[in-house]
Amino acid sequence: MEPIRTTHQGAVRGRLVADDVAAFLGIPFAAPPFGEARFRAPGPAAPWDGVREALTFGASVPRAPYASPFDALLPDDGPQGEDCLNLNIWTPHPASGGGLPVMVWIHGGAFANGSGSTSAYDGSAFARDGVVYVSINYRLGADGFLRLPERPDNRGLLDQIAALEWIRDNIEAFGGDPGQVTVFGESAGAMSIGALLSMPRARGLFRRAILQSGAAHHFLRPASADLITARLAEKLGIEARAEEFAAVPLDTLLPAQAELRGEIGARPDPALWGEAALNMMPFEPVLDELPLPAADCGVELLAGSNREEYRLFLVPTERLDVLPHTKLRTVTAAYGLDPDKALPVYAERRPDAVPGELFDAVTTDWFYRIPALRVAEAVPGSYVYEFARRSPALGGRLGACHASELGYVFDRLDDPAHAPILGEKPPQSLADAMHGAWVAFAKTGEPGWAPYDRETRTTMVFDTAPSVESDLRGEERALWEGVR
Repeated sequence: MEPIRTTHQGAVRGRLVADDVAAFLGIPFAAPPFGEARFRAPGPAAPWDGVREALTFGASVPRAPYASPFDALLPDDGPQGEDCLNLNIWTPHPASGGGLPVMVWIHGGAFANGSGSTSAYDGSAFARDGVVYVSINYRLGADGFLRLPERPDNRGLLDQIAALEWIRDNIEAFGGDPGQVTVFGESAGAMSIGALLSMPRARGLFRRAILQSGAAHHFLRPASADLITARLAEKLGIEARAEEFAAVPLDTLLPAQAELRGEIGARPDPALWGEAALNMMPFEPVLDELPLPAADCGVELLAGSNREEYRLFLVPTERLDVLPHTKLRTVTAAYGLDPDKALPVYAERRPDAVPGELFDAVTTDWFYRIPALRVAEAVPGSYVYEFARRSPALGGRLGACHASELGYVFDRLDDPAHAPILGEKPPQSLADAMHGAWVAFAKTGEPGWAPYDRETRTTMVFDTAPSVESDLRGEERALWEGVR
């Protein structure tokens, strides 16, 4: 029999997807953010009469597709539409009062792509293992993060908070415990969590957080965000006002904002782009200062990164072997390191590395690993991991790249959406270990290894044979002390 649950907006009908797992898909948590609601904080979802069918994914946020070749590597499917602020629930206990831990997934995509409504983020494995799992959508690109006069900043983050408030108010009906919520996300999703940790309105909405390949490092200060707004307005031939942007058809606005990222990469001039010239993302949270969580934030943390994150952006574009040494030195200096001191340290562990491989190592540290460690250091008792399993895809050159851990975390090694990065024969034992650690953390606050501290710097390395390391690549990590 199809399960029916009652939310504050009305009743929803889900479907059984396994013997002990039910899915409720496309439930609105906020009103459609278009029309009079465009570029404003999310409003409440309208109530409905009767029983609403929650059998298929709802619309996801309108967006331009990933540029080639990433469109063939990263999941970003599903229908798009204006009624896009919806969420999906998988539960092993589709009855109220189950008291089960809840995991809320915030997808990545550089704040411009991605969706919670894709098979890649199906929560069946989490529900199978005793967790109520929720995936959400949030506004992206200009609609979510463009800084506009007389409109709230960070509308995409406000959407995430609205989803968490909906979960607080309704998840008991699906068997979940609103006091046992773990948010987890990857890339921009993890960066979102880094920002949420410092936002007063988000306090108390989640007890634990898992940050995968993103932390509190990447944001735009208001002055830099204003530069992005001015550049996009100039590109569209309009004034930089909310009403003017709202009047631009989506089939014009979305390609234009997608083009901005390519233009930043082609000419990364801080005078044009501010901090985005270094971050390479025109749309990010707009904040006044680095959003490191307070030591007493009341949230238990698990944070980490992949060993060769930036290979995702170097190998498919065939830049790994041709990147010049001058580019390596320029970027290393832009990150705040002295190339003459730092590059020999990185080369010592990689004596045969070409400049592109050293570029990957330095950029992976600056963009992903060091921010994760700083978040862990800010909150005593945090846990740290590194994903190191090298993918055999693209001739084995992708390595342990950005997004290569996702299929293991979700225990979905047979999902075609993960196949382009996973490659052939991904080890199920690694999925068992990594997915199991995520579930254990959501249930108990302990993933299965010792916490990280400044003396031991304990790190779980998820490889074909997982192992615990101390002060992993400490000589490289030490280079970043005092560097933003």
